[in-house]
Amino acid sequence: MSPRSRSRRKAARGSGPDGQIEIGDIRDKLAELRGGVEETTESAKPYLTYAAVGGGIALIVLAFLLGRRRGRRKSTWVEIKRL
Repeated sequence: MSPRSRSRRKAARGSGPDGQIEIGDIRDKLAELRGGVEETTESAKPYLTYAAVGGGIALIVLAFLLGRRRGRRKSTWVEIKRL
């Protein structure tokens, strides 16, 4: 890297001596990020459940309709005539 690009980059500041980043800073940041992901996951669970139930019902209805159509197509008509 050139000295110019290094000077333009924003320096990270930690809680250690001389602003160094310590392991505690990294752990705190990871915990903060993980908390946001868990909140998003919890809020999405009801929608996933509704989608799964709706998809299952749609699949059952589709199988019923296709089976009904196939049954009609292959059914035999028997005509009985009296002599």
